[in-house]
Amino acid sequence: MHVTVMDWQRTLRYRDGKLDTVLEPGRHRYDQRRDTLVTVDMRPRQTQVTGQELLTRDGLSLRVSFIASWVVTDPVAFTVGAQYPETVLYAAVQEAARDKVAAHTLDELVADRSLLSGADEVAIAIGDLGIQVSSVRARDLMLPGELRRAALETVLAKERGRADLERARAEAAALRSLANTARLLEENPTLLRLRTLQVAAMPGTQVVLDPRERA
Repeated sequence: MHVTVMDWQRTLRYRDGKLDTVLEPGRHRYDQRRDTLVTVDMRPRQTQVTGQELLTRDGLSLRVSFIASWVVTDPVAFTVGAQYPETVLYAAVQEAARDKVAAHTLDELVADRSLLSGADEVAIAIGDLGIQVSSVRARDLMLPGELRRAALETVLAKERGRADLERARAEAAALRSLANTARLLEENPTLLRLRTLQVAAMPGTQVVLDPRERA
């Protein structure tokens, strides 16, 4: 019998229950009666760790999900190192996530999500499984309901304060403009007469004369 191993695969050939060789990409002959083939996918993979309820250093609850990027580097170790190596990897990411969250306050983690990144701890935990972990990073940070409402109220308060400040600045600018105009007219009465003539020349404008001014 023949088997074809693809470029992204490695196939372990066991003869009479013992590892005989690792078949590289290509076409290979094997004995169907004596050989058992185990194929390992060598392409990069990702493992998603769903939201974990974890406690921060200041005792607050935070729900975080993680994603780990990894690849098999040793197909033999990956096959014999654990019955379910991906489950071991999943648990290692969980443990590392718990330690990282517990080492920081909630404010620190919300301000800098990169504090939850890093694959060194996970790499140590699965070092004998033939897996190379390239990255572990936080995907989602979810605050408990009360904290979400408090955060929203804080944001709204900041926005309201910013809007009030802009309105106050606009009103102050308008008052300064009026004061400058009044001072200019007081110093140059002729400007007021010219402005009056400009307005009077506009269509539909009604001009009321003050008898005292005519006198």
